[in-house]
Amino acid sequence: MEDKDLILVVDDTPMNLEVISEALSGAGFEVAIATDGERALKQLQYSLPSLILLDVMMPGIDGFETCRRLKACEETRNIPVIFMTALSDVADKVKGLSMGAVDYISKPFQEEEVLARIKTHLQIRRLNKALEKQTAELTATVEQLKHSQLQLVQSEKMSALGQLVAGVAHEINNPITFIQGNITYAQTYVQDLINHLQLYQQQSSGAKIAAHAEEIELKYLLKDLPTIFTSLKEGSKRIANISTSLKVFSHNNNTTKVPFDIHEGIDSTLLILKHRLKAHGKHPAIEVVKDYGDLPPVECFAGPLNQVFMNLLANAIDALKEGNKGRSLDEIRANPSFIRITTCVNNHSDAPEEPLRERILIRIEDNGVGMSDEVKQKIFNRQFTTKPVGKGTGLGLSIAHEIIVAKHQGTLEVNSTLGQGSEFIISLPIG
Repeated sequence: MEDKDLILVVDDTPMNLEVISEALSGAGFEVAIATDGERALKQLQYSLPSLILLDVMMPGIDGFETCRRLKACEETRNIPVIFMTALSDVADKVKGLSMGAVDYISKPFQEEEVLARIKTHLQIRRLNKALEKQTAELTATVEQLKHSQLQLVQSEKMSALGQLVAGVAHEINNPITFIQGNITYAQTYVQDLINHLQLYQQQSSGAKIAAHAEEIELKYLLKDLPTIFTSLKEGSKRIANISTSLKVFSHNNNTTKVPFDIHEGIDSTLLILKHRLKAHGKHPAIEVVKDYGDLPPVECFAGPLNQVFMNLLANAIDALKEGNKGRSLDEIRANPSFIRITTCVNNHSDAPEEPLRERILIRIEDNGVGMSDEVKQKIFNRQFTTKPVGKGTGLGLSIAHEIIVAKHQGTLEVNSTLGQGSEFIISLPIG
């Protein structure tokens, strides 16, 4: 053996020490000896053996107490201890094993038996060490996977947040730009009117007043100013609507379900994604067809549910834009891109003998690229994505599935045909 195992033999009988030491040395082991428990414990402070043969009956502290102290120490508790004894009392054997000993060897010794037991327990120890190492490596791997998963989830959240910010910024930019532009004209008009009124206060001549009216184009001013204020009012109303939609979308009720208007949630999500639905460059506009049924409020976690709508609608938009690549303008006109959203109440029962339960069905359909059967089988798996590297985390649909199934006890299914489009079907209990 290149790396010999060290065996510590503890016995107060010199003859026993000599016999065992000779047998162990002949079998290729290194041997250390101690004549009592105290010496054995002191010796362990300098070198740790692979296994300890420990006599039970010794002066000073006996084998049982020595074993107890070994198992109480962090450095020595995992060293296998085999008791050596002439005792045949079952109670003594049970006592030793309960203290942490792994085996018993009866005196007088049988050399082959002693070597066989030692080799067996050394092999067990090696296997335990290998298992502990693998367990530590697996634990480290699991922790790394958890960390990576948290990073991916955070990345998905940031991606959703990016879409949210981009959508709100785009939608709010137009009315703000319009308001800023018209405020300048309104300010000029109002100042001209103030100046004109001051001429009356100063009792200026009619000719001077008429000349000033001509100068400021009073007739056009009086006609255009109300129009500007109406436009400013519409712009501010649009911003208020966006703010309301953002508030609806960002419901922060992750601990308690509350009654929620499903249509309001879908509409707020569509408003945030509106900039992606418009025509842009080579991408034509995407038509949204809404076929809303008469839905009651649904007890749900509104914020997470809106995240589901965001993920499904964003995926539909991506699929439509992907499907339009390489299509001619005539082909696009003949088969324009659309997303159809249908909602209804559906009576459902899990078994014929069970009563019907009302559920909400939400269908989100597109005529994009569709999916193969292989992709459909994996679509809700974490980290699975058909998008190019850097374009998706593969968590959007898995998170949506978890929100619907785990948080709302609902179902999320997909129907899709490659080259024709996809349909996601959400089923939610009403209460």
